[in-house]
Amino acid sequence: MYLDALSFLEDERDAFRAYEALLDLTDEQLDRPVEEAGGWSGRDLMGHLVLWQEAALAAARELAVGEASPAMERTEAQWAAGGDQVNEDGLARFRAMPIDEVRAAFRTTAGELRGYLTVVPEARWIKHAAHQEYFFGETTEHYQEHLKELRAILDAAR
Repeated sequence: MYLDALSFLEDERDAFRAYEALLDLTDEQLDRPVEEAGGWSGRDLMGHLVLWQEAALAAARELAVGEASPAMERTEAQWAAGGDQVNEDGLARFRAMPIDEVRAAFRTTAGELRGYLTVVPEARWIKHAAHQEYFFGETTEHYQEHLKELRAILDAAR
């Protein structure tokens, strides 16, 4: 549990930094499925992370101006109703996008999320246990969960 926003934001930034190596891959390397990554490609991994960063960003935007986040509630309800389908729909969305758009979203979404979190009053996310857990789960914890895929994709590109 974090006691201040700066510690959270620093840890999130540090955890995401490893994924930025995906930006160094060629378009062809990003589109190549990797068996050791569960069949995901670099594009898939980038899109999957952005999908959940976007969910957190929508919540942060709402919490910047109000006490509650309907977007957070919707996301949690969708996940409870069938998280695998949410993930599959997200993968389909990013697979259909031009790779330049995937790269752009990957470059900007995490930073935009961090920026919004700096203006959300700490009482609405750091000092609110459920909200803090939500943001941790969509970022730092999520990044940790996918390190195996990241390593496999980067290793396959060598």
